Amino acid sequence: MEKHMATLKSGTVCTAWNYSAQRLAAGTINGVLSIFDSPDPASSSSFSSSSSIQVHEGSILKVVWVPPEYGDAVACILDDGTLSLWEEVAEDGQSLRWKLCTLFKNASARVLDIQFGGSSSCLMLVAAYSDGYVKVYELQNPLELNTWQLQAEFQNVIDSVSKFAKVSCSSASISWIPQIGESHQLSFILGFNSDIPQLNSSKVWEFDRLHQRWLPVAELALSENTGDPVYAVAWAPNIGRSYEIIAVATQKGISMWHVGLHPDADGHLSVENIALLSGHQGEVWQMEWDMSGMTLASTGSDGVVRLWQSNLNGVWHEQAILEPSS
Repeated sequence: MEKHMATLKSGTVCTAWNYSAQRLAAGTINGVLSIFDSPDPASSSSFSSSSSIQVHEGSILKVVWVPPEYGDAVACILDDGTLSLWEEVAEDGQSLRWKLCTLFKNASARVLDIQFGGSSSCLMLVAAYSDGYVKVYELQNPLELNTWQLQAEFQNVIDSVSKFAKVSCSSASISWIPQIGESHQLSFILGFNSDIPQLNSSKVWEFDRLHQRWLPVAELALSENTGDPVYAVAWAPNIGRSYEIIAVATQKGISMWHVGLHPDADGHLSVENIALLSGHQGEVWQMEWDMSGMTLASTGSDGVVRLWQSNLNGVWHEQAILEPSS
């Protein structure tokens, strides 16, 4: 039996789910951020909108929740290329309300994608820009979401000597390694859809704590496909595997990669392309793993959600197709 979950505002273009608080954030083309709260489990009612905030005059392109241990906050990528961070707070004994706590501006480039990552004691934000640069921000005070400091800035290239001045990127995709403990390395995967082939291929960046710098430790692209634009990346949770699994979507389809856990003498991780999944008619826009890292959901310009799983022999196949009812 189908159950009505929530009624989104007209013009809604992006949403984000908060697993911890069971809340939904939604952004519209006219700059309204809406927060929907989960109903009481004992009731049969649907999600209700608890807040509606005008965060921008134009469109909100993407919304991302801050990790729950740092409070109730949402980052919004706006169509003017800026990034704003909104936090739900109670001031002077008043009821909870949402307020702007940080605005990231960049006069020369637009924000294309952002993701929060790090650990329970260190929150970081990675932002990819239309000029091919990546900026890593670190939160200085865990209790104050307006204390961000730029930690690093670089382009998505293996050869650190190469710098590209005139770059046009239409999209980018970032995915942090799902953290398990404080001892794990800080790592993320990043790919671009740009006019510079060297920037496009997905690369795993790892933080070198000894020298306090980010290093590219793996490139997830076959030699004949290194310049292909990347549409989406997704790093799977790892619950006991001897390798990581990362999905990369390009015009060829969704490539599944095994990435080693331990670097070689040169500091690089071993990579193996184990599958190429095809089925979507058009670009893949977004991919998400389940909490076990066993099932991948993908969707794109064809308006269809596809679920992918690996069998006991390691062969990936399409498990289910979810199509809109109208």
